[in-house]
Amino acid sequence: MLFLLKKTGYASLVLLGVTCLVFLLFQGFGDPARLMAGQAGDLKTVQQIRKSLHLDQPRWKQLLFYINDVSPICIHHKTDIEEKKLKGIFIGNNLKFGIKRPYLGKSYQSKKNVADILGEALPGTIILAITAIFFALAGGLLLGMIAALYRGKWPDHLAVTGSVAGTSFPSFFVAIVLAYLIGILWHRYSGLMPAGSLFAINEVTGLRYPEIKNLILPAFTLGLRPLAIITQLTRSSMIEVFHQDYIRTGFAKGLSRKSVIVKHALPNAINPVLSATTGWFAEMLAGSFFIEYIFGWKGIGKVTVDALEKLDYPVVMGAVLLSATLFTLVNFFSDSLYRLADKRIQ
Repeated sequence: MLFLLKKTGYASLVLLGVTCLVFLLFQGFGDPARLMAGQAGDLKTVQQIRKSLHLDQPRWKQLLFYINDVSPICIHHKTDIEEKKLKGIFIGNNLKFGIKRPYLGKSYQSKKNVADILGEALPGTIILAITAIFFALAGGLLLGMIAALYRGKWPDHLAVTGSVAGTSFPSFFVAIVLAYLIGILWHRYSGLMPAGSLFAINEVTGLRYPEIKNLILPAFTLGLRPLAIITQLTRSSMIEVFHQDYIRTGFAKGLSRKSVIVKHALPNAINPVLSATTGWFAEMLAGSFFIEYIFGWKGIGKVTVDALEKLDYPVVMGAVLLSATLFTLVNFFSDSLYRLADKRIQ
């Protein structure tokens, strides 16, 4: 219980720091009131927007208002709840204390709630990250075990060389190369497109249908680097475990090679791999921006880059906060899982 309380406190402080940093970074990028009103907006309209966004208040007050908006625990006036259409449980009369869905503001361009925009894009990022990490985990464990079992032989050299190459090239470079080679140059053989989202629209009926093949290239590209890391970690952990006394005892008792490896060596070698996998999954959720943009995959990354091009800063700020929250939550659960998997940590 004490461990959970400490981790919750650390996570809250991290998110508070990220919120303050995001607010300060985007303060100098244009006038939000003018961006919302547009070039045709008159002075009165701009002033009303400035007042509604608390831009007529000192910066420290603006920061407090922003933290109050994005925090799930909040204090709001009744009029704010009605104007912003906040969703949650509120207690009080005029000044209400509540637990709510974080309010990230409205888009300058579409005037939609940022939370709704990100909510539509989040499933695409989650599906892409899960597919990539499963590919990386399955391939990395297999290659790492083969490299460890055939240490010093050609399978080992091939796996190590491939893993070094996988960690050497940046993901965005690999994405561009694969999109060109497989999606354009060799399209007639692969049948894959250089860009496309999870769902396509039927031109006749107008209905959406899943296009699973569009997931192959971005998931492979996103999972290539963690696959290389997991391969190296699995190989190192397996080689270390093979030198333990209980492995030699297992062979001495007449256990089969498969039984010793699967039942004894692999479970004890998987802890570092488990930690790396959860860490990479957090990074995939938070950092697949360029992969999504290059392959046209509708997710948080593509929405963020598109918003940057249009100077739609509420969407960018909301995406950064959402990514930081996902990263923090996944690391929180990974630490808890690692603690359960390895009793020595306790």
